[in-house]
Amino acid sequence: MEKVRIADKLALFSDHFKPKIVGELNGQHVKLVKFAEPFVWHHHEVEDEMFLVLQGRVRMDYREADGTERELWIEQGEFVIMPHGVEHRPFAEEEVSIMLFEPAGTLNTGNLGDSELTAAVLDRI
Repeated sequence: MEKVRIADKLALFSDHFKPKIVGELNGQHVKLVKFAEPFVWHHHEVEDEMFLVLQGRVRMDYREADGTERELWIEQGEFVIMPHGVEHRPFAEEEVSIMLFEPAGTLNTGNLGDSELTAAVLDRI
């Protein structure tokens, strides 16, 4: 058993859109990621994702089944669970730090597979 200090882990990296694994439980990865700017539109076929905002604020853009685009602002200390199959795009006006909970092996770009922002191999910190 090991205690994890989130602030110390966040201080170890500055790159954007490259999640880092900080823990694992029941087949789920606990990841930290930083970004500023919009990510790419994508969805996950079978994986739900939880986004917990640690620092900053995030706008989660998403598309309903009929294609209607919506947005939801998630403030520091809040989280949202993105259901599998829902097309979404996280966006931050300024740098944000996020904790992700998602099944091990989940690609950050989901259905897009291999794109320039795909982080296929994740560092453990």
